[in-house]
Amino acid sequence: MSLLELLARADERGLAASGVACLDRCLPPPEDGGDPEPLRPLWAACESGAEWATRLDAAHAALESAAGSDDTAARVRTLLGGAPRDFDAGALRAWADACSLLALDVHREFDVPAGAGPGTSGHGRAGAAADSGPLAAGELRRQTQILEGLAETAGTAGAGTGLRRVLDLSTEGRRVLRAVVSRRARGRAARP
Repeated sequence: MSLLELLARADERGLAASGVACLDRCLPPPEDGGDPEPLRPLWAACESGAEWATRLDAAHAALESAAGSDDTAARVRTLLGGAPRDFDAGALRAWADACSLLALDVHREFDVPAGAGPGTSGHGRAGAAADSGPLAAGELRRQTQILEGLAETAGTAGAGTGLRRVLDLSTEGRRVLRAVVSRRARGRAARP
């Protein structure tokens, strides 16, 4: 099943967790020793929507003080600020889709396919699937795995396990992206 189909079929829990996971992977490392996981309060609310709006406010406040000042951090803050206050599938679907696209764009930005210059790859999901390098392709695969895993555990006793798996996949993805960004920064600094 495609990522778009999975998003269309996901319930509130899947949409909320998918959106939070996408934003989590895009966050740059905190500046000045800030909170390394400013979105952590939202994870617990993804299970049932309990305290979603309250935890959304807490995460947004933490993100304001923790995230960097680059364009990606600003885009994450904007999406988090625009998150629906209601834990409703209709409202969450558009938000989770926007979070998905941001994550794919960020990964594509640092993953220019061989032989292509910056800005030559497409945007959106089609751009991530066609002519993408391993970083963007891995992000597309990770998003699919997250939504499939959440769909499999929806309404079961393993629902909490499904969310822990999402957190693990997201943490792994964040490490991969940050390593690539760090390597690029070191490469630029080493140039004369």
